[in-house]
Amino acid sequence: MAGRKRTMLAAEGAVNKPKVSPAKLQKRIQCENESVETERSHYFTKNDLQHRLGEEFFNQPCISLAKAFLGKVLVRRCADGTELRGRIVETEAYLGGEDKASHSAGGKRTERNTAMFMKPGTIYVYPIYGIYLCMNVSSEGEGAAVLLRSLEPLQGQPTMRQLRAARRKEGARQLKDKELCNGPSKLCQALNVPRCFDRRDLASDPEVWLERDPDTNPAGPLDVVSATRIGIESHGEWAEKLWRFYLRGHPCVSVVNKKAERESLSGNDLGPSDVQADTGQHNVKRT
Repeated sequence: MAGRKRTMLAAEGAVNKPKVSPAKLQKRIQCENESVETERSHYFTKNDLQHRLGEEFFNQPCISLAKAFLGKVLVRRCADGTELRGRIVETEAYLGGEDKASHSAGGKRTERNTAMFMKPGTIYVYPIYGIYLCMNVSSEGEGAAVLLRSLEPLQGQPTMRQLRAARRKEGARQLKDKELCNGPSKLCQALNVPRCFDRRDLASDPEVWLERDPDTNPAGPLDVVSATRIGIESHGEWAEKLWRFYLRGHPCVSVVNKKAERESLSGNDLGPSDVQADTGQHNVKRT
């Protein structure tokens, strides 16, 4: 009788156990396997630590961080040891709080946006349209973070091209290098950034990190364009904020704003309202 009862309880548990779709299960297993493999077979070399940017870099106001990202190199180390590198050429700052375009607008905390309220340098990965991903990094200021919009491929282009091709229609033309990472979801595809990277620390993670570009000339400032953010037209005045930043004339920028380029004198100046918002005088947060 006891054996029969155990069998019935086991069957009942199987019925009540939450169902996980095969696709989600496969993604979960893939993320877990890749993380374990990386921990077993890779470690940081002296060269990694020399160029890698630490916590102090990310601990700055959102707008400042969005501009500081430009020219830095995002590195993705895959499970087989392959390293993919891309220079950041376009970002967007999302301050939250009053910023109605932010996922954390009004200080709203959810299971999805938890990473935005974690320490600066925390990765925030979220899905769009149910199938694509975007990668963000938290900054100083509760709930604030920066969206990484576009990269210039530097290393691993053949692998990037294969990763992008896997998500495109069969028989589609081969992508040019400048098309591999010229958009937030394209960036995630080309560098194989999975959803399980959400809430990881970009300052210490063994699979993805940020480096200074040894080829960047430190003698002079980058020519940065300040323009309106993309895809938030329904958010009224917040859609007009010049909180998207990109390198002028770079071929890998996703969307060029000619009007902003004409009106920009140096591409590096912020208006008074932008400075005020970025110094913590508002209850700022992010998307």
